[in-house]
This record gives sequence, C-alpha cells and structure tokens, in this order.
Amino acid sequence: MNPKAQRSIVIFSIILVFTITTFLVLDALKDNIVFFYSPTETLEKFKYQENQNKIRIGGLVVKNSLYQNNSIVKFAVTDQKNKINVIYDGILPDLFREGQGVVIEGYFKKDLLEATEILAKHDENYMPKEVADILKKEGNWKGN
Repeated sequence: MNPKAQRSIVIFSIILVFTITTFLVLDALKDNIVFFYSPTETLEKFKYQENQNKIRIGGLVVKNSLYQNNSIVKFAVTDQKNKINVIYDGILPDLFREGQGVVIEGYFKKDLLEATEILAKHDENYMPKEVADILKKEGNWKGN
C-alpha cells in the first residue's frame, strides 16, 4: 500500500472515531438537557401537545393564586403576558411567596405544568436573563 492510501485510511479513521464519539456524547446528553421558557413561550410552543421532555419555566407567582392542601400545591406563574397553572407535590422552598420570582422544572401537559422542582428567588438580581428582560420590558423590574 502506498503512503497516500495509508494517509487517507488514517484520516478517514480519525474522522469516523470523532463522529461516533460526538454522536454518543450528544445522545447521552439529550435526556439531561432542560430548556428554559417563559410562560408565553411555553404556551406558544406546547399549547396543543404534550411535552415528554422536562422544561423550566420562570416568572412571577401570581398573587392570590396559591392553594395548598397537605403536600399538594397549586398556583399560577406569569410573565405579565400569560400565565400557566402549576401543580406540585412536595414542600415549597422557604423563600416561595406570591409576587416573587420562581423557576419551576417539570413536565408541561396541555395547559398545566406538573412541577418536579421549584426554585424560589429572593431577589430579581438572580433571576434568569430571559425573565429579567421580560420584567424590564413590562416595567416590573425591581433589581439594579
């Protein structure tokens, strides 16, 4: 075999190994990737379908929407344009309040978010950039 053919085989082998490795890494990560949406984006994207993937929604807890019965908690989250109803079975974080910012992770089914985790924010300075931008645009931003 001449040197040109050997070089071509080596280059092809390297590209093949790189492609297979990239595919395996991306395939392993796809179950762990969680996308972040505002309530408006969530309704636009998933309104008429059930989402099988876990998503994160960020916004403000709607005042007077909190209902708690034992460990079942129901409330609504908004970005000042749209709101999404949330149901959660668990203990809420200590900083969870109506009118405060939250990030909710869970599964969106039709018009309800079944939460698996709730993160309460004590200050808008720590709010995700997308939610902060929406609040600034609406005039509800309280941060620096």
